Order: sequence, then structure tokens, then C-alpha cells
Amino acid sequence: MDARDVILSPRITEKSMANALGTQYTFVVHPHATKTQIRHAIEQIFSVNVMSVNTVNVGGKARNFARRANRTSGKQSDFKKAIVTLKPGQKIELGGVNYFEQ
Repeated sequence: MDARDVILSPRITEKSMANALGTQYTFVVHPHATKTQIRHAIEQIFSVNVMSVNTVNVGGKARNFARRANRTSGKQSDFKKAIVTLKPGQKIELGGVNYFEQ
């Protein structure tokens, strides 16, 4: 797998941005990617040194919809996320501006 196929997108939430103040960043990754593949992809794309990688398989939530008197139910997609810890003093620029660092 290519590095761009392993890392799908950064996960931008309040909790992940608060962790980014330290050295932890959260990414949505390919469901079959291993921790070693994720480590090599992050190091190749962002030119940083990775200390550890933690992964979580997140199940999609069940949702109910009501459209014009027709009730249906559905499910959001499952995904895998990786929480990557970098060596102290290193950072990754996600979107150019870090709003928590002021």
C-alpha cells in the first residue's frame, strides 16, 4: 500500500485538536492498515519521527430518519482511526492554522 492510501484524512474534532497541543494527532486510516504501515506513512508524508501508534476500529452509529411520513433507519459507516504520538518538539501542520496555539 502507498503512504497516501494508508492515511485517508486527519480527524478534526475538539478532542483531537486539544491533543494536538501536545504531540498526539488523530487520523482516519485504511481499515486493513497495520500500525507499522501507519508509522511509515506518517514519517514519509510529514517528515517527523513517530514514537507510538494506537488504533481503534470505530463502529458506525444507527440513525433513524423521518421523510414525508416515511420512517427509515440507516447506519453510518464504520472506520478505523489512528492516534499517533510524535517525539517531543515535533509537530504536524493540519490546515496551516492551529487555533489552540495562541
